[in-house]
Amino acid sequence: MIQPFNRRDFLTKASLASLAAMGAGAPILNFGNKAEQMVASADTVILLWMAGGMAHTETFDPKQFTPYEKDMDANRVLSTFKSVPTALDGIHFSEGLEKIGKVLDKGTLIRSYVAADLGFILHSRHQYNWHTCYEPPQTVAAPHIGAWIAKLKGPNNPVIPSFIDIGQRFTVGESEELKAFHTAGFLGNEFGPFFIPDPSQGLDSVRPPIGMDLKRFEGRNQLYKNLINKSAWGEVGSDYQKESLQRSMEQAYMLLNSPEAKAFNLKDEPKESYDIYNTGRFGLGCLLARRLTEQGARFISVTTEYEPFVGWDTHENGHTRLEKMKAMIDGPVAQLIKDLDKTGHLDRTLVILASEFSRDMMMEGRPGATVKEQVAQPDKISEMKFYGMHRHFTDGCSMLMFGGGIKRGNVYGKTADERPCKTIENPVRIAEIHQTIYHTLGIKPDTNVEIEKRPFYTTPDGKGKAVMELF
Repeated sequence: MIQPFNRRDFLTKASLASLAAMGAGAPILNFGNKAEQMVASADTVILLWMAGGMAHTETFDPKQFTPYEKDMDANRVLSTFKSVPTALDGIHFSEGLEKIGKVLDKGTLIRSYVAADLGFILHSRHQYNWHTCYEPPQTVAAPHIGAWIAKLKGPNNPVIPSFIDIGQRFTVGESEELKAFHTAGFLGNEFGPFFIPDPSQGLDSVRPPIGMDLKRFEGRNQLYKNLINKSAWGEVGSDYQKESLQRSMEQAYMLLNSPEAKAFNLKDEPKESYDIYNTGRFGLGCLLARRLTEQGARFISVTTEYEPFVGWDTHENGHTRLEKMKAMIDGPVAQLIKDLDKTGHLDRTLVILASEFSRDMMMEGRPGATVKEQVAQPDKISEMKFYGMHRHFTDGCSMLMFGGGIKRGNVYGKTADERPCKTIENPVRIAEIHQTIYHTLGIKPDTNVEIEKRPFYTTPDGKGKAVMELF
Protein backbone atom coordinates (compact mmCIF):
# COMPACT_ATOMS: atom_id res chain seq x y z
CA MET A 1 0.00 0.00 0.00
CA ILE A 2 1.32 3.43 -0.91
CA GLN A 3 1.64 5.56 2.20
CA PRO A 4 0.79 9.28 2.25
CA PHE A 5 3.82 11.52 2.51
CA ASN A 6 3.90 15.26 2.98
CA ARG A 7 6.50 18.02 2.63
CA ARG A 8 7.24 18.18 6.38
CA ASP A 9 7.87 14.43 6.55
CA PHE A 10 10.23 14.68 3.59
CA LEU A 11 12.26 17.51 5.11
CA THR A 12 12.48 15.82 8.52
CA LYS A 13 13.69 12.53 7.09
CA ALA A 14 16.10 14.29 4.70
CA SER A 15 17.63 16.29 7.56
CA LEU A 16 18.19 13.14 9.62
CA ALA A 17 19.73 11.41 6.62
CA SER A 18 22.10 14.34 6.08
CA LEU A 19 23.24 14.18 9.71
CA ALA A 20 23.85 10.46 9.29
CA ALA A 21 25.94 11.16 6.18
CA MET A 22 28.02 13.74 8.05
CA GLY A 23 28.92 11.18 10.67
CA ALA A 24 29.70 8.41 8.21
CA GLY A 25 33.26 7.18 7.97
CA ALA A 26 35.17 6.35 4.82
CA PRO A 27 32.95 4.17 2.60
CA ILE A 28 34.43 0.79 1.67
CA LEU A 29 34.18 0.50 -2.08
CA ASN A 30 33.36 -2.76 -3.87
CA PHE A 31 33.59 -2.61 -7.66
CA GLY A 32 31.44 -5.71 -8.09
CA ASN A 33 32.09 -9.02 -9.83
CA LYS A 34 35.77 -8.99 -10.78
CA ALA A 35 35.24 -11.75 -13.33
CA GLU A 36 32.78 -9.64 -15.32
CA GLN A 37 34.48 -7.53 -17.96
CA MET A 38 32.91 -4.24 -19.07
CA VAL A 39 34.15 -1.76 -21.65
CA ALA A 40 33.05 1.86 -21.34
CA SER A 41 31.46 3.50 -24.39
CA ALA A 42 31.32 6.96 -22.80
CA ASP A 43 33.67 9.19 -20.83
CA THR A 44 31.27 12.05 -20.08
CA VAL A 45 27.56 12.32 -19.19
CA ILE A 46 25.43 15.43 -19.77
CA LEU A 47 21.98 15.42 -18.15
CA LEU A 48 19.56 18.01 -19.56
CA TRP A 49 16.99 18.17 -16.78
CA MET A 50 13.48 19.38 -17.63
CA ALA A 51 12.54 20.17 -14.04
CA GLY A 52 8.86 20.34 -13.16
CA GLY A 53 7.17 17.59 -15.16
CA MET A 54 7.35 17.74 -18.97
CA ALA A 55 4.14 16.48 -20.62
CA HIS A 56 5.00 13.73 -23.13
CA THR A 57 1.91 14.41 -25.26
CA GLU A 58 2.99 18.04 -25.65
CA THR A 59 6.64 17.35 -26.49
CA PHE A 60 8.13 14.11 -27.84
CA ASP A 61 5.05 11.86 -28.04
CA PRO A 62 2.22 13.97 -29.51
CA LYS A 63 -1.30 12.59 -29.84
CA GLN A 64 -4.35 13.89 -31.70
CA PHE A 65 -4.33 17.69 -31.80
CA THR A 66 -7.47 19.42 -30.52
CA PRO A 67 -7.51 23.21 -31.10
CA TYR A 68 -8.88 25.47 -28.40
CA GLU A 69 -12.58 26.29 -28.42
CA LYS A 70 -14.46 28.04 -25.66
CA ASP A 71 -16.53 25.61 -23.57
CA MET A 72 -14.93 22.58 -25.21
CA ASP A 73 -15.06 19.15 -23.54
CA ALA A 74 -11.86 18.83 -21.49
CA ASN A 75 -11.70 15.06 -21.92
CA ARG A 76 -11.31 15.49 -25.70
CA VAL A 77 -7.94 17.21 -25.35
CA LEU A 78 -4.90 14.95 -25.77
CA SER A 79 -2.41 17.42 -27.29
CA THR A 80 -2.69 21.18 -27.59
CA PHE A 81 -0.03 21.47 -30.32
CA LYS A 82 0.12 20.12 -33.86
CA SER A 83 2.66 17.39 -34.56
CA VAL A 84 5.67 18.04 -36.80
CA PRO A 85 7.95 15.57 -38.64
CA THR A 86 11.42 14.65 -37.39
CA ALA A 87 14.50 13.28 -39.11
CA LEU A 88 13.00 9.78 -38.68
CA ASP A 89 10.28 8.66 -41.08
CA GLY A 90 6.90 8.37 -39.36
CA ILE A 91 8.11 9.83 -36.04
CA HIS A 92 6.69 13.18 -35.01
CA PHE A 93 7.38 15.68 -32.26
CA SER A 94 5.12 18.40 -30.92
CA GLU A 95 5.18 21.76 -32.68
CA GLY A 96 7.94 23.97 -31.35
CA LEU A 97 10.55 21.21 -31.18
CA GLU A 98 11.46 21.14 -34.86
CA LYS A 99 15.20 21.68 -34.31
CA ILE A 100 15.56 18.82 -31.86
CA GLY A 101 13.50 16.73 -34.27
CA LYS A 102 16.08 17.34 -36.99
CA VAL A 103 18.85 15.73 -34.89
CA LEU A 104 16.81 12.70 -33.78
CA ASP A 105 18.72 10.61 -36.32
CA LYS A 106 21.73 11.04 -34.03
CA GLY A 107 20.09 9.46 -30.98
CA THR A 108 17.31 7.41 -29.39
CA LEU A 109 13.81 8.45 -28.31
CA ILE A 110 12.42 6.56 -25.30
CA ARG A 111 8.64 6.86 -25.05
CA SER A 112 8.01 4.45 -22.19
CA TYR A 113 9.63 5.71 -19.01
CA VAL A 114 7.36 4.86 -16.06
CA ALA A 115 7.91 6.90 -12.90
CA ALA A 116 7.65 5.29 -9.47
CA ASP A 117 4.53 5.11 -7.31
CA LEU A 118 5.46 7.37 -4.38
CA GLY A 119 2.00 8.17 -3.07
CA PHE A 120 0.86 11.81 -2.97
CA ILE A 121 2.95 13.32 -5.74
CA LEU A 122 5.59 15.83 -4.69
CA HIS A 123 8.02 17.09 -7.32
CA SER A 124 10.90 16.98 -4.87
CA ARG A 125 10.34 13.31 -4.01
CA HIS A 126 10.16 12.22 -7.64
CA GLN A 127 13.21 14.33 -8.48
CA TYR A 128 15.03 12.72 -5.54
CA ASN A 129 14.04 9.29 -6.90
CA TRP A 130 15.16 10.14 -10.44
CA HIS A 131 18.54 11.58 -9.44
CA THR A 132 19.50 9.02 -6.76
CA CYS A 133 17.57 5.91 -7.94
CA TYR A 134 16.26 5.54 -4.38
CA GLU A 135 12.82 6.26 -2.98
CA PRO A 136 12.90 8.73 -0.10
CA PRO A 137 13.23 8.60 2.83
CA GLN A 138 16.54 6.80 3.34
CA THR A 139 18.42 6.42 6.60
CA VAL A 140 21.42 8.12 4.98
CA ALA A 141 21.58 10.75 2.23
CA ALA A 142 21.62 8.80 -1.03
CA PRO A 143 24.24 10.09 -3.46
CA HIS A 144 23.21 11.86 -6.66
CA ILE A 145 24.06 9.85 -9.79
CA GLY A 146 26.64 12.52 -10.63
CA ALA A 147 28.35 11.89 -7.29
CA TRP A 148 28.46 8.13 -7.87
CA ILE A 149 30.07 8.73 -11.26
CA ALA A 150 32.56 11.21 -9.80
CA LYS A 151 33.51 8.69 -7.10
CA LEU A 152 33.67 5.58 -9.28
CA LYS A 153 35.27 7.04 -12.40
CA GLY A 154 37.23 9.99 -11.06
CA PRO A 155 37.98 13.06 -13.16
CA ASN A 156 38.69 13.02 -16.89
CA ASN A 157 40.76 16.12 -16.24
CA PRO A 158 42.06 16.54 -12.67
CA VAL A 159 41.51 20.31 -12.86
CA ILE A 160 37.85 20.22 -13.96
CA PRO A 161 35.34 19.25 -11.21
CA SER A 162 33.98 15.77 -11.87
CA PHE A 163 30.37 16.78 -11.08
CA ILE A 164 29.10 20.15 -12.27
CA ASP A 165 25.55 21.39 -11.74
CA ILE A 166 24.38 24.30 -13.90
CA GLY A 167 21.26 26.41 -13.53
CA GLN A 168 19.58 25.46 -10.25
CA ARG A 169 19.34 28.17 -7.63
CA PHE A 170 18.51 27.43 -4.01
CA THR A 171 17.01 30.83 -3.34
CA VAL A 172 13.69 30.00 -5.01
CA GLY A 173 10.87 27.60 -4.21
CA GLU A 174 11.52 24.33 -2.41
CA SER A 175 15.21 24.91 -1.76
CA GLU A 176 15.64 22.49 1.15
CA GLU A 177 13.94 19.66 -0.72
CA LEU A 178 16.20 20.25 -3.72
CA LYS A 179 19.31 20.25 -1.54
CA ALA A 180 18.35 16.79 -0.27
CA PHE A 181 19.43 15.11 -3.52
CA HIS A 182 22.00 17.63 -4.79
CA THR A 183 24.60 15.91 -2.65
CA ALA A 184 27.24 13.21 -2.58
CA GLY A 185 25.82 11.99 0.73
CA PHE A 186 28.07 9.49 2.47
CA LEU A 187 30.54 9.46 -0.46
CA GLY A 188 32.01 12.78 0.73
CA ASN A 189 31.81 16.41 -0.35
CA GLU A 190 34.67 16.14 -2.84
CA PHE A 191 32.30 14.13 -5.05
CA GLY A 192 29.40 16.54 -4.68
CA PRO A 193 28.27 19.11 -7.25
CA PHE A 194 30.23 22.21 -8.23
CA PHE A 195 27.34 24.68 -8.50
CA ILE A 196 27.00 27.28 -11.24
CA PRO A 197 23.55 28.85 -10.73
CA ASP A 198 23.97 31.29 -13.64
CA PRO A 199 26.13 30.12 -16.58
CA SER A 200 26.54 33.70 -17.84
CA GLN A 201 28.49 34.32 -14.63
CA GLY A 202 30.31 30.98 -14.67
CA LEU A 203 33.71 32.62 -14.56
CA ASP A 204 32.79 34.15 -11.19
CA SER A 205 32.56 30.60 -9.81
CA VAL A 206 36.27 30.03 -10.36
CA ARG A 207 37.87 33.35 -9.41
CA PRO A 208 38.00 35.59 -6.32
CA PRO A 209 35.23 38.18 -5.92
CA ILE A 210 35.82 41.61 -7.46
CA GLY A 211 38.14 43.66 -5.25
CA MET A 212 39.76 40.62 -3.61
CA ASP A 213 43.36 39.85 -4.58
CA LEU A 214 44.73 36.32 -4.68
CA LYS A 215 46.57 36.61 -1.35
CA ARG A 216 43.41 37.68 0.45
CA PHE A 217 41.52 34.85 -1.24
CA GLU A 218 44.11 32.38 0.05
CA GLY A 219 43.62 33.79 3.56
CA ARG A 220 39.86 33.38 3.28
CA ASN A 221 40.38 29.79 2.15
CA GLN A 222 42.36 29.02 5.31
CA LEU A 223 39.79 30.82 7.47
CA TYR A 224 37.06 28.72 5.91
CA LYS A 225 38.94 25.54 6.86
CA ASN A 226 39.11 26.77 10.47
CA LEU A 227 35.39 27.52 10.46
CA ILE A 228 34.64 24.00 9.27
CA ASN A 229 36.28 22.57 12.36
CA LYS A 230 34.08 24.77 14.57
CA SER A 231 30.86 24.07 12.63
CA ALA A 232 28.44 21.15 12.69
CA TRP A 233 30.87 19.39 10.35
CA GLY A 234 33.56 19.72 12.99
CA GLU A 235 31.29 18.54 15.79
CA VAL A 236 29.35 15.77 14.02
CA GLY A 237 31.32 15.03 10.87
CA SER A 238 33.70 12.11 10.76
CA ASP A 239 37.38 12.66 9.96
CA TYR A 240 36.74 11.26 6.49
CA GLN A 241 33.88 13.71 5.83
CA LYS A 242 35.91 16.71 7.07
CA GLU A 243 38.89 15.71 4.95
CA SER A 244 36.62 15.21 1.96
CA LEU A 245 35.19 18.70 2.41
CA GLN A 246 38.68 20.17 2.53
CA ARG A 247 39.69 18.26 -0.59
CA SER A 248 36.69 19.72 -2.41
CA MET A 249 37.90 23.22 -1.49
CA GLU A 250 41.40 22.40 -2.69
CA GLN A 251 40.03 21.18 -6.03
CA ALA A 252 38.17 24.47 -6.50
CA TYR A 253 41.36 26.37 -5.64
CA MET A 254 43.34 24.32 -8.20
CA LEU A 255 40.79 25.18 -10.89
CA LEU A 256 41.09 28.87 -10.05
CA ASN A 257 44.76 28.87 -11.06
CA SER A 258 44.41 26.70 -14.19
CA PRO A 259 44.22 27.58 -17.92
CA GLU A 260 41.03 25.44 -18.07
CA ALA A 261 39.19 28.11 -16.06
CA LYS A 262 38.79 29.97 -19.38
CA ALA A 263 36.17 27.40 -20.39
CA PHE A 264 33.79 29.04 -17.92
CA ASN A 265 34.04 32.39 -19.72
CA LEU A 266 31.23 32.36 -22.30
CA LYS A 267 32.35 35.75 -23.60
CA ASP A 268 35.11 33.89 -25.43
CA GLU A 269 32.53 32.03 -27.53
CA PRO A 270 32.12 33.33 -31.13
CA LYS A 271 29.05 35.57 -31.38
CA GLU A 272 27.30 33.43 -34.00
CA SER A 273 27.50 30.37 -31.76
CA TYR A 274 26.69 32.31 -28.57
CA ASP A 275 23.53 33.76 -30.12
CA ILE A 276 22.18 30.30 -31.01
CA TYR A 277 22.53 29.13 -27.43
CA ASN A 278 21.39 32.37 -25.82
CA THR A 279 17.73 31.60 -25.09
CA GLY A 280 18.25 32.27 -21.38
CA ARG A 281 20.06 30.53 -18.53
CA PHE A 282 19.26 27.03 -19.77
CA GLY A 283 20.49 27.71 -23.28
CA LEU A 284 23.73 29.22 -22.02
CA GLY A 285 24.01 26.26 -19.66
CA CYS A 286 24.06 23.97 -22.71
CA LEU A 287 26.83 26.09 -24.19
CA LEU A 288 28.83 25.90 -20.97
CA ALA A 289 28.27 22.13 -20.85
CA ARG A 290 29.71 21.81 -24.35
CA ARG A 291 32.77 23.89 -23.45
CA LEU A 292 33.35 21.91 -20.23
CA THR A 293 32.96 18.61 -22.08
CA GLU A 294 35.71 19.72 -24.43
CA GLN A 295 37.90 20.35 -21.36
CA GLY A 296 37.28 16.90 -19.89
CA ALA A 297 34.32 17.24 -17.50
CA ARG A 298 32.94 13.93 -16.25
CA PHE A 299 29.28 14.61 -15.31
CA ILE A 300 27.35 17.80 -16.07
CA SER A 301 23.72 18.56 -15.21
CA VAL A 302 21.98 21.47 -16.92
CA THR A 303 18.49 22.26 -15.66
CA THR A 304 15.62 24.47 -16.76
CA GLU A 305 15.37 24.88 -12.96
CA TYR A 306 12.62 23.73 -10.65
CA GLU A 307 10.50 26.42 -9.08
CA PRO A 308 6.87 25.65 -8.09
CA PHE A 309 4.32 26.79 -10.70
CA VAL A 310 7.07 28.01 -13.04
CA GLY A 311 8.56 26.45 -16.16
CA TRP A 312 7.37 22.90 -16.88
CA ASP A 313 5.28 22.93 -13.67
CA THR A 314 2.20 23.86 -15.69
CA HIS A 315 -0.68 23.79 -13.22
CA GLU A 316 -2.40 26.40 -15.36
CA ASN A 317 -1.75 28.16 -18.67
CA GLY A 318 -0.15 24.94 -19.86
CA HIS A 319 -0.33 25.66 -23.58
CA THR A 320 1.00 29.22 -23.46
CA ARG A 321 3.70 28.30 -20.94
CA LEU A 322 4.93 25.42 -23.07
CA GLU A 323 5.35 27.69 -26.08
CA LYS A 324 7.97 29.57 -24.07
CA MET A 325 9.62 26.44 -22.66
CA LYS A 326 10.03 24.92 -26.11
CA ALA A 327 11.56 28.12 -27.43
CA MET A 328 14.01 27.96 -24.52
CA ILE A 329 15.25 24.41 -25.17
CA ASP A 330 14.78 23.66 -28.89
CA GLY A 331 17.71 25.56 -30.40
CA PRO A 332 20.29 25.00 -27.63
CA VAL A 333 19.68 21.25 -27.27
CA ALA A 334 19.85 20.70 -31.02
CA GLN A 335 23.00 22.83 -31.32
CA LEU A 336 24.66 21.00 -28.43
CA ILE A 337 24.15 17.67 -30.21
CA LYS A 338 25.38 19.06 -33.54
CA ASP A 339 28.45 20.67 -32.00
CA LEU A 340 29.45 17.55 -30.07
CA ASP A 341 28.90 15.41 -33.16
CA LYS A 342 30.92 17.73 -35.39
CA THR A 343 33.95 17.66 -33.07
CA GLY A 344 33.72 13.92 -32.43
CA HIS A 345 32.90 14.33 -28.74
CA LEU A 346 29.41 12.84 -29.11
CA ASP A 347 30.87 9.36 -29.64
CA ARG A 348 32.18 9.36 -26.05
CA THR A 349 29.57 11.66 -24.47
CA LEU A 350 26.16 10.40 -23.31
CA VAL A 351 23.54 13.17 -23.45
CA ILE A 352 20.20 12.55 -21.70
CA LEU A 353 17.10 14.76 -21.74
CA ALA A 354 14.55 13.81 -19.08
CA SER A 355 11.95 14.97 -16.55
CA GLU A 356 10.62 13.53 -13.28
CA PHE A 357 7.21 12.62 -14.73
CA SER A 358 4.71 13.63 -17.39
CA ARG A 359 1.31 15.35 -17.30
CA ASP A 360 -2.30 14.69 -18.22
CA MET A 361 -5.29 17.01 -18.10
CA MET A 362 -7.66 14.53 -16.46
CA MET A 363 -5.65 12.06 -14.33
CA GLU A 364 -3.34 12.41 -11.32
CA GLY A 365 -0.96 9.46 -11.00
CA ARG A 366 -1.62 6.51 -13.29
CA PRO A 367 -4.45 4.08 -14.09
CA GLY A 368 -4.90 1.80 -11.11
CA ALA A 369 -2.74 4.01 -8.89
CA THR A 370 -4.47 7.37 -8.88
CA VAL A 371 -3.66 9.70 -6.02
CA LYS A 372 -5.14 12.82 -4.46
CA GLU A 373 -5.84 15.43 -7.13
CA GLN A 374 -3.97 18.70 -6.71
CA VAL A 375 -5.57 20.73 -9.50
CA ALA A 376 -9.24 21.34 -10.26
CA GLN A 377 -9.99 20.69 -13.94
CA PRO A 378 -13.45 21.80 -15.14
CA ASP A 379 -15.34 19.43 -17.44
CA LYS A 380 -15.73 22.32 -19.87
CA ILE A 381 -12.79 24.55 -20.78
CA SER A 382 -14.13 28.08 -20.62
CA GLU A 383 -10.76 29.87 -20.27
CA MET A 384 -7.43 29.49 -22.07
CA LYS A 385 -5.63 28.91 -18.76
CA PHE A 386 -7.26 25.46 -18.51
CA TYR A 387 -6.06 24.43 -21.98
CA GLY A 388 -2.94 22.34 -21.42
CA MET A 389 -1.62 19.31 -19.54
CA HIS A 390 -1.35 20.22 -15.89
CA ARG A 391 -1.94 17.17 -13.67
CA HIS A 392 0.94 14.87 -12.69
CA PHE A 393 1.00 11.68 -14.79
CA THR A 394 3.54 8.92 -14.12
CA ASP A 395 2.68 6.13 -16.59
CA GLY A 396 4.11 7.49 -19.84
CA CYS A 397 7.12 9.80 -19.99
CA SER A 398 9.49 10.62 -22.83
CA MET A 399 13.29 10.81 -22.74
CA LEU A 400 16.04 11.39 -25.28
CA MET A 401 19.50 9.83 -25.34
CA PHE A 402 22.38 10.69 -27.66
CA GLY A 403 25.95 9.44 -28.01
CA GLY A 404 27.99 7.23 -25.72
CA GLY A 405 27.23 4.05 -27.64
CA ILE A 406 23.45 4.64 -27.82
CA LYS A 407 21.77 3.73 -31.13
CA ARG A 408 21.22 6.45 -33.69
CA GLY A 409 17.79 6.93 -35.24
CA ASN A 410 16.06 4.64 -32.75
CA VAL A 411 12.67 4.71 -31.00
CA TYR A 412 12.04 2.55 -27.94
CA GLY A 413 8.70 1.96 -26.21
CA LYS A 414 5.19 3.11 -26.96
CA THR A 415 2.24 4.79 -25.26
CA ALA A 416 -1.46 4.50 -26.06
CA ASP A 417 -2.92 6.93 -28.58
CA GLU A 418 -6.07 7.41 -26.50
CA ARG A 419 -6.49 8.58 -22.90
CA PRO A 420 -4.98 7.47 -20.67
CA CYS A 421 -1.87 7.78 -22.85
CA LYS A 422 -0.03 5.20 -20.78
CA THR A 423 2.93 2.96 -21.60
CA ILE A 424 1.86 -0.14 -23.54
CA GLU A 425 5.23 -1.44 -24.83
CA ASN A 426 8.68 -1.86 -23.24
CA PRO A 427 8.24 0.01 -19.93
CA VAL A 428 11.48 1.43 -18.53
CA ARG A 429 11.91 2.31 -14.85
CA ILE A 430 14.46 4.37 -12.99
CA ALA A 431 16.82 1.54 -11.97
CA GLU A 432 17.08 0.54 -15.64
CA ILE A 433 17.80 4.14 -16.65
CA HIS A 434 20.56 4.44 -14.06
CA GLN A 435 22.21 1.14 -14.94
CA THR A 436 22.00 2.02 -18.63
CA ILE A 437 23.96 5.19 -17.83
CA TYR A 438 26.42 3.29 -15.66
CA HIS A 439 26.81 0.67 -18.41
CA THR A 440 28.06 3.31 -20.85
CA LEU A 441 30.75 4.19 -18.28
CA GLY A 442 31.74 0.59 -17.64
CA ILE A 443 30.30 0.52 -14.09
CA LYS A 444 29.05 -2.92 -13.06
CA PRO A 445 25.50 -3.37 -11.70
CA ASP A 446 26.65 -4.86 -8.38
CA THR A 447 29.00 -1.95 -7.58
CA ASN A 448 28.45 -0.81 -3.98
CA VAL A 449 29.98 0.78 -0.92
CA GLU A 450 29.69 -0.48 2.64
CA ILE A 451 27.92 2.05 4.81
CA GLU A 452 26.29 1.45 8.20
CA LYS A 453 27.74 -2.08 7.98
CA ARG A 454 25.66 -2.93 4.92
CA PRO A 455 26.18 -2.61 1.17
CA PHE A 456 24.63 0.40 -0.53
CA TYR A 457 24.40 -0.19 -4.29
CA THR A 458 24.31 2.21 -7.22
CA THR A 459 20.78 0.90 -7.86
CA PRO A 460 18.58 -0.63 -5.11
CA ASP A 461 20.02 -4.04 -4.13
CA GLY A 462 22.20 -3.89 -7.25
CA LYS A 463 19.31 -5.16 -9.36
CA GLY A 464 19.21 -2.42 -11.98
CA LYS A 465 19.69 -3.79 -15.51
CA ALA A 466 20.83 -1.83 -18.53
CA VAL A 467 18.36 -1.66 -21.42
CA MET A 468 20.64 -3.33 -23.96
CA GLU A 469 18.21 -2.68 -26.83
CA LEU A 470 19.25 0.97 -26.62
CA PHE A 471 22.85 0.15 -27.61
